[in-house]
Amino acid sequence: MKEDKTLQCRECGQDFVFSASEQEFYDEKGFTNEPGRCPACRQARKQRMGGGPREMFPATCAECGKETEVPFRPSMDRPVYCRDCFDSKK
Repeated sequence: MKEDKTLQCRECGQDFVFSASEQEFYDEKGFTNEPGRCPACRQARKQRMGGGPREMFPATCAECGKETEVPFRPSMDRPVYCRDCFDSKK
């Protein structure tokens, strides 16, 4: 039976608890390394790395004329397609 472990965050240096249930979760997922960052630093890193929702931009499909959203700022020199038209061009 696993027991809670106290680890030190490599980012902020604070101690944090790696609980027995978290250890079991890591084992189930096949993770071999213990977490190196505390939960607050992990969350901050996810936000810095773009873990949040993507910014979407409105566009009109060049093929069917349907209003859609795309994950990039459309420019006037290249056509933009809705999901259905984009998939049909593959």
